[in-house]
Amino acid sequence: ARFDEAPRKGAGRGVAFWTDGDSNRVIDVTPGYHLVSLNAETGVPDPAFGEDGIVDLFDGLRNADDPRFPYPDIGLSAAPFVMNDVIVVGAAHRVGMRPRSKANVKGDIRGFDARTGELLWTFRTIPERGEVGFESWLDGGIEFTGNAGVWAPMSGDPELGLVYLPVESATGDRYGGDRPGDNLFSDSIVAVDIKTGERQWHYQLTHHDIWDWDIPSAPVLSDLPNGRKILMSVTKQNWAYTFDRETGEPIWPIEEQPVPAGDVPGEWYSPTQPFPTRPAPYDRQGFTEADLIDWTPEIRALALEAIEGFRLAPSVYTPPSLADADDGTRGVLTLPSATGGANWEGSAIDPETGILYVPSRTALAVMSLGKDEDSDLDLSAAFGVRVPRVQGLEIVKPPYGRITAIDMNSGDHLWMIANADTPDQIKNHRLLEGVDIERTGIPTRSGIFVTKTLLFVGEGTGGRGASPIFRAVDKATGEIIAELDLPNNQSGLPFTYEHDGKQYLAMFVSGGGQAAELVAYALP
Repeated sequence: ARFDEAPRKGAGRGVAFWTDGDSNRVIDVTPGYHLVSLNAETGVPDPAFGEDGIVDLFDGLRNADDPRFPYPDIGLSAAPFVMNDVIVVGAAHRVGMRPRSKANVKGDIRGFDARTGELLWTFRTIPERGEVGFESWLDGGIEFTGNAGVWAPMSGDPELGLVYLPVESATGDRYGGDRPGDNLFSDSIVAVDIKTGERQWHYQLTHHDIWDWDIPSAPVLSDLPNGRKILMSVTKQNWAYTFDRETGEPIWPIEEQPVPAGDVPGEWYSPTQPFPTRPAPYDRQGFTEADLIDWTPEIRALALEAIEGFRLAPSVYTPPSLADADDGTRGVLTLPSATGGANWEGSAIDPETGILYVPSRTALAVMSLGKDEDSDLDLSAAFGVRVPRVQGLEIVKPPYGRITAIDMNSGDHLWMIANADTPDQIKNHRLLEGVDIERTGIPTRSGIFVTKTLLFVGEGTGGRGASPIFRAVDKATGEIIAELDLPNNQSGLPFTYEHDGKQYLAMFVSGGGQAAELVAYALP
């Protein structure tokens, strides 16, 4: 029954590995939210770990005993994180566009002894009274509000003894009227001591999130050629927030700037948001008429007609609006969408050059609010309001997916390419007959991988038009050097391993009703 009710049983996940030099263990969190330690050689649960190899992660949760629901709304969509003999377990909830309640289980992060399964510490992402961050919640909403877990992978620095938590938003992806205030530690990078769970530093990337701008991927750690130890967090809203990973000090200034308030009844709006000054955004931010497709005058006119009845969001912090607003509009059209920008595919850095490579997608979204009669939340994402198209075409200008190279020594952009060729549904569209179109790319989540000599790029999943093609790209220029046909579309991220002195590049492929496969290629 726990499996049946699990909120993340269909999500991508993984396992972790721990060794002390003598014993080897595979560490897993099940869909039903049990922490399991298995003997890596035999697959048998470790009898010295927890109770017969298992720790019940429901134990010790806050806000977990809601009589309306049979089980807490919590699981995990990433592998557990293991470092310095400690297992750190995150928390993932149901997608929060339409929460079943304004009350939810809190997404506390916990550290366990890798040998015994003993609970070592708990970091409360929604603080208790007297703890740092409690003052950022302005009324009693802190008592019942949940989420603020870590559904994305974590990262850590074993020498510093710090694990970096990419914390998600609090309950309600589109409406926060029941939780006024900035809502620490939601939407924050938090560095905690791996042995004690004590917070060492934090930075909130979005105050009072009502856009679903939660942090979607593991922070990337690198030692730059100049010796600076940095942390980079690529985000859905297309910034690479960059910090000294020991102190939390921003590498380049991050400015608090005024942002527009909305007109949704009962909502609380933060008057400012943090804006990084460098690097520049790696994909589009905000949506105006200037962003509409204009390959021909006819297409431009159809695109203008398609956006009638919607508000436009010139800023990534233009707030959502009602589906039945007083001005007759049905919601706000915005770039990027809540799926990015960047997302779980993250980014990759070349440790020798300090160049960061970021895959991103350009996909329009509509932010529209209405009442869900099945929830006690006043408002949530409205039903039935869709992003407009022009006879199947995206109404924003391409590229629809891109790869951007950023020099993290200076914060300068070096190059950008579309992540794929122009798909057939655009090339062969009747409205575009005879029109010369540059390479458009596709709005997918491209998996990338950096080696000493090349950048490898797949077309990924998550959008129309993806092809089973894997490309080798010149890291310095973005020039496509070679293309490799895969048996199916890449689904997930490439990874590498070495065997008998030879390096291999591998990935999972799936889709089209075919079974998933693991394919591997030897590198020269």
